[in-house]
Amino acid sequence: MAALENTFMPVYGRTFGSDLSTFTQRLVAAVISWNDNRASRKALSQLSDRQLEDIGLSRFEI
Repeated sequence: MAALENTFMPVYGRTFGSDLSTFTQRLVAAVISWNDNRASRKALSQLSDRQLEDIGLSRFEI
């Protein structure tokens, strides 16, 4: 039976792997947020000025 060991040296309880995981999670969250905002701007830009006025927005606020 083989034994596996962690080869990363922890620094104050953190490892390179955990830092990389945190960075990756934040990066993915930022990309998802950016895409949500992009999709919202695209959908709002397709509305008429009258429709935007009905929801309390102007073209400038998009």
